[in-house]
Amino acid sequence: MAILEVNELDSGYGEVQVLWQTTLKLEEGQLTSLVGGNGVGKTTLLHTVMGLTRAWRGSIRFEGREIIHLAPHIKADMGLVLVPEGRQLFTDMSVAENLEMGASPRRAKPYYERNLKRVYEMFPRLYERREQRAGTLSGGEQQMLAVGRGIMAEPKILMIDELSLGLAPVLMLQLFETLRQLKTLGITLLLVEQNVQMALAISDYTYVISEGRIKLQGPSWEVAKNPHVQTAYLGLS
Repeated sequence: MAILEVNELDSGYGEVQVLWQTTLKLEEGQLTSLVGGNGVGKTTLLHTVMGLTRAWRGSIRFEGREIIHLAPHIKADMGLVLVPEGRQLFTDMSVAENLEMGASPRRAKPYYERNLKRVYEMFPRLYERREQRAGTLSGGEQQMLAVGRGIMAEPKILMIDELSLGLAPVLMLQLFETLRQLKTLGITLLLVEQNVQMALAISDYTYVISEGRIKLQGPSWEVAKNPHVQTAYLGLS
């Protein structure tokens, strides 16, 4: 069953159109990846779904309800949560305070202690540094904190923009393993990722976007066998 359906979505900035009739859906409990090169509309799609960028045309339905014109905080209260590219942490606040801020949606407050325990179990390093200012963490630790803050929001859908960007391979693998754990909790995931090989390996279903349009979609194992994907994204010939 689709928990999120995006249909014929157009969006952009000013007079510059970025998305063209973009259509995708997320099946409940699955990990879906959205892959493509730089500047092709991946982040714009996430921002438009979240309400941070205005949709020009189309439909966005969450659990059967049209949400295209709702404000981001209302969508967060419904369980739609974005972990943005660049982390956007409160750098002068501690790790614990950042996690507390993540639990600001009304739906998250009753689950605060449970989710905090989950975050610290998934990321023991955050527990060790819980009193440390977020701005003094390493890049990998900051990404852990950004994901942890998303978990604190009690998401039904967690959208993550560029999980592995700038991370060392060991930390990247640890964070991707966290996504598997989140799936077992029943959280639906949408991963925007430039590391196409890793995204295909971990996800159930993949969309390939180019020039603001969905060019290819299918089960991830099937997309990985596509000759264009192998040549353009996986370095195979």
